[in-house]
Amino acid sequence: MALWIMNPLAVLAEDAMGGLVIDQGRIVETLNAGQKPSIPVTQKLDASRHVILPGLINTHHHYYQTLTRAFPSALNKELFDWLKALYPIWSRLDPDALELATRLALVEMLLSGTTLSVDHHYVFSKGLENAIDIQARVAAELGMRATLTRGSMNLSVSDGGLPPDEVVQDHDTILADCARVISSHHQVGPDAMVQIALAPCSPFSVTKELMIATGEMARSHGVGLHTHLAETEDENTFCSEMFGCRPLDYLEDCGWLDPSVWLAHGIHFDEGEIHRLGKAGMGVSHCPSSNMLLSSGICRTPQLENAGVSVGLGIDGSASQDCSNMIQEVRQAFMINRLAYGASVTHEDALRWATSGSAGAIGRPELGVIAAGRPADLALFNLDELRFSGHGDPLAALILCGAHQADHVMIAGEWIVENGQIQGLDIARLRAEHQAAARKVQGEL
Repeated sequence: MALWIMNPLAVLAEDAMGGLVIDQGRIVETLNAGQKPSIPVTQKLDASRHVILPGLINTHHHYYQTLTRAFPSALNKELFDWLKALYPIWSRLDPDALELATRLALVEMLLSGTTLSVDHHYVFSKGLENAIDIQARVAAELGMRATLTRGSMNLSVSDGGLPPDEVVQDHDTILADCARVISSHHQVGPDAMVQIALAPCSPFSVTKELMIATGEMARSHGVGLHTHLAETEDENTFCSEMFGCRPLDYLEDCGWLDPSVWLAHGIHFDEGEIHRLGKAGMGVSHCPSSNMLLSSGICRTPQLENAGVSVGLGIDGSASQDCSNMIQEVRQAFMINRLAYGASVTHEDALRWATSGSAGAIGRPELGVIAAGRPADLALFNLDELRFSGHGDPLAALILCGAHQADHVMIAGEWIVENGQIQGLDIARLRAEHQAAARKVQGEL
C-alpha cells in the first residue's frame, strides 16, 4: 500500500518538492515538483503545509533523569558537584520508575520529531539489573528506534570514584550482562529497530581493566562503544591526577580509538587530539543545552568536522538539560555555534548534525537522509503557529522561529505521531504517574 506524501512546503532533500513515495517501510522514490509517482499509490497525504525532515536522531541521553528535573540541591552547580548531589537520589530508582522515565522521555522525543534515540543507562542499583530489558520493551511498544547503551560503573566513592557504593557493580557482573543484552536485543542491518552498544560511564567511574575488556567485547560482537569524555576541564585535571595522562591518551591506551566509538560532549580537546579523533574515524555527540546549563564549555564542532569526526546532536539527561525536545536542541546548537564560530554557521549545519551527522556518529549511516532506498523515518512540521507568521524560508523558519512539536512522525513507514498525537497514549495519565514516581525517587513520599 504505497503512500505518496505530496508537494511539501519544504523538504530537506534535493529534487523532492513533488514529494516522497513510501512503500514497505522505505522511501522508494523522491519526486521533482510536478512529477507523478512511477508506481501505483493507494494512499496520499497533502503535505503542502508541512516541512519534511529526516527523522531527528538523538545521540546521547539518560532517560532516568527525567525523574530529577530542576532538582533543588543540584541547581547552579558544575558537573562534579552536580553528580554528587544527584547520585544518592538516582540510587533509589526501581523498575517501575525507570519504565515511566523511559516512556516519558521517548514520548517527548517522538513529539519533537525524533525517530531514533540513544540512551546511556549506567545506574544499576539493587533491583534494577534488567534496566536495558525495560527500555527495549518500552521502545518497542512505542514503535521507536533505539540504541540502548549498556552503561557501567565499578569505581565507587570507596575506590576513589564519584558514584556511591549502591549504584556500582563488579567487573564480572557487568560483562556478563553486557553479553546477555547483546544476545537478547541487538539487531543488525539497515532496518534494525533496537541496537545495543557498550558504554562505561566515564574513565573516572570504571577501572582500566573494565574499559579494556568492554572494548574487546564490543569488537568481538560487532557493537558500538560509547562514553563521556572531555566534558569539563575538571575531568582533564582528574584524569591527569588519577592516570597521569589526558582523557584521550587514556582512551587510546585502553584501545578505544576506533570508528565504532562515539563520545558524549567532547568539548576540551586540543588541536592534536581533534586530529587523532578524525584519523580514527570517531564520532562526537554535541550536547549544547547541557553544556550551557552546567557551564562545561562549547564543543569545537567546525574543527571536529574539518578533521573528519562525525558530529551528531545529543539532548543529554533531563537533569542537566531539563527537557527531551530534539527540535529545540537543533535551535540551541545553531545559536551557540553561531555565537562561538560566526555567521558562517547555518541552520542547515544544525539540521545536518541532528540527522546525517548523528546517524554517522552512531554507526547508522543508512538513516538521517531522505533518498530513495533509505528507511522511511520522517518528521513533518507545520508552520501554522504565530511564531512562524511572516516567515520567508520555511526550513530556516523551523529553526530560527523555534519549532517545538512535530505534526506527523513516521518510523519505518509507520505513522507513530499523527496530528501531534500518539494514538492510544493517555498523556495526562503518563504525566501524573511519572510525577508521582519522581516524588517517590526524590524522597517526597
